[in-house]
Amino acid sequence: MSKEITSYREQLCEIFRLIEQETPSIQKAAAVIADAIQADRTVHAIGPGGHSNLGVEEVLWRAGGLAVWNAILDPGTNLIHGAKRSNFIERTPGYAKGVLDAYGVGRQPGEVIVIVNAYGINAMTIDTVLECKRRGVTTIGVTSPTFAKLVPPGHIARHPSNKNLYEEVDIFIDNHLPAGDTLVSIDGFEEKVGSASTFCNCFVMNCLVIEIVKELLARGITPPVFMSANMPGGDEHNKALEEKYGGVIKHLL
Repeated sequence: MSKEITSYREQLCEIFRLIEQETPSIQKAAAVIADAIQADRTVHAIGPGGHSNLGVEEVLWRAGGLAVWNAILDPGTNLIHGAKRSNFIERTPGYAKGVLDAYGVGRQPGEVIVIVNAYGINAMTIDTVLECKRRGVTTIGVTSPTFAKLVPPGHIARHPSNKNLYEEVDIFIDNHLPAGDTLVSIDGFEEKVGSASTFCNCFVMNCLVIEIVKELLARGITPPVFMSANMPGGDEHNKALEEKYGGVIKHLL
């Protein structure tokens, strides 16, 4: 047994328990998204910066996941094109507007966007929420205020306005990420290891999917949920959903 791995698991489980307490906010967000699905409006998701993109990739074409997500996966902040490059771009004021334009965000009334960002302070994150509000898009934020409250005004990681995502969105879901992201101390080494942010973000996104499906069923609507393409009948089941949403969701086909 490894005491460090045990510690990592226990701390993650505690974070998940805390996220479970966010159920009222998750259900509120789920109802808003269900409204959009019912009205045939686009539901966007964006992770503006580095590993926060993974929270959005988690729900794109996912077994047991909803087919409706217009996942905004801009190459500028995707780590595959350079980790430091991603960091530079997420700190660039004004960059988000062009990304939102490219993905057609705000073309119709009644659209919703989920903004997933672990810290919720960088330029792209704040520009995204402010621009979406200007476009009349309902904003849902998945982030942790713990870190945001520790970063002083004027810090290089911050948007010039010094605003915080959790204070700007219409609906805020706390992912309970602790400051610094890492969880595990190892004897004889100063820095902690074992990051938590991807677990936090992906857990929230899957909780949100669960509550959206419940809400749709309560309204008598069949939830548009993918099967695993690797299971018997998966390709056949998914084909109709891919045809329905392929023209709306940029990265589906």
